[in-house]
Amino acid sequence: MNIQFSDLIENSPNAPGIYKMYDADGTLLYVGKAKNLSKRLNQYLDISKLEPHKQVMRTLVSRVDWDITATESDALLLEQNLIKTLKPKYNIMLTDGKMYPMIALTASEYPRLLKFRGKISQRRDVYGPYPSVSALNETIKTIQKVCKLRTCTDTFMRNRARPCLLYQIGRCSGPCTIPQKDYSENVQLARRILTGDSEPIIADLTEQMKKFSDAMDFESAAQCRDKIAALTQTSNRGMRQNRAHSANLQWAESINDLENWLGIKIECAGVFDNSHLFGKNPVGAMITFGHDGFIKTGYRHFKLRDASRAGNDIAMMAEFVSRATARGPKLDLIIVDGGPAQWNIAHKTAPNIPILGVTKGEVRDGDEHFIMPDGSVCRDLAKDSRLFLLLRAVRDEAHRFVITFHRTVRAKKMTSSVLDEIEGIGPTRKKALLTHFGSVRAITDANLDALLKVPGLGKAAAKKIYAHFHSEVI
Repeated sequence: MNIQFSDLIENSPNAPGIYKMYDADGTLLYVGKAKNLSKRLNQYLDISKLEPHKQVMRTLVSRVDWDITATESDALLLEQNLIKTLKPKYNIMLTDGKMYPMIALTASEYPRLLKFRGKISQRRDVYGPYPSVSALNETIKTIQKVCKLRTCTDTFMRNRARPCLLYQIGRCSGPCTIPQKDYSENVQLARRILTGDSEPIIADLTEQMKKFSDAMDFESAAQCRDKIAALTQTSNRGMRQNRAHSANLQWAESINDLENWLGIKIECAGVFDNSHLFGKNPVGAMITFGHDGFIKTGYRHFKLRDASRAGNDIAMMAEFVSRATARGPKLDLIIVDGGPAQWNIAHKTAPNIPILGVTKGEVRDGDEHFIMPDGSVCRDLAKDSRLFLLLRAVRDEAHRFVITFHRTVRAKKMTSSVLDEIEGIGPTRKKALLTHFGSVRAITDANLDALLKVPGLGKAAAKKIYAHFHSEVI
């Protein structure tokens, strides 16, 4: 029987993971990773669009297998491990000793931030992997701006008589020659950023900026503003600490463990999280998952309808859970990110659905415990178990989803509020301005000649915009 390639991938899931292609003799030809396995494998259907070596490989494929992972980063790790150990014939990358780039913090008195390729055991604190060197470089640049950690070698640092250029431009605290008081605190701050825990940092910096501004300390306020901008730009890259066992998360088996642990059957579970910044731009989100991985069709964003609940995480949770359960999809389990208060309000709002609470405890990513559907607390779930890894993965996915939405809403609100203050600047002109300049900051800094070059803006509107931002009458 002539088996078509389309038949081999017919049941491929819409989930992140790795795929393996074999020939008729069962020889492994190729290992790849994908954010969405179904979409990625369907790209192999049109053989003419493949690279030459993959066109040859595609004609030999007789079997395709796949393994679902919790996240795309986990798939990336698993892919590189399989390529290293199994050495598939048609994997021409990652077989020459190279690996995906990562970031490491060295173990020393003044830990160094460095680019890193190699086995995870070679460094104590390793973060990543990153899909490209450019993404990694942007992350390092952000850490330098916010935390001012050194990137030079130990030898270079020991032989300095005065701080280098990075100190002069505000990207290093100069531990080579300058006594340090806050270096260890900045290292801890860098770890939080690298593990994706940047939203509380942004909130703290925003509060500090307000205090500096009220005290007329505009230089310090500007430094806080620049740190917030750097964090906001970078944190959406999904940075989180790399753990060797995370790539081995077996999704279907983990769901079975969850069902046995809770004593329920799960077709679709929902995970809820909220986000706001001092009560502003309050939003919520729900992600869904089942036996085949994350169910992207069930993902939901929520903007708070009842303004009186803004900033009240408990009241916000009640509204979002109520709206989600009223409109679907049908949920067999609700997981909330929070403590007893969040668990109680979710249980009160959806009394017929089992509620599981995931609490962070004192230490993020290491001290989680769980509020069971009957209200009891579980603290003894093994941190390296499939079940623990699953619950942390879905919690982190919900956090990523809501934070991304919150930043989008906040950015739109900021853009809208600034440009809406100018009479005669409607949606069309706003779009033209942003397309031409790329950001609101660039618009505010633009001179009149630059504004006059915006297609479709017009001379009168250009003068209004310039006068608005520069407090001048043209």
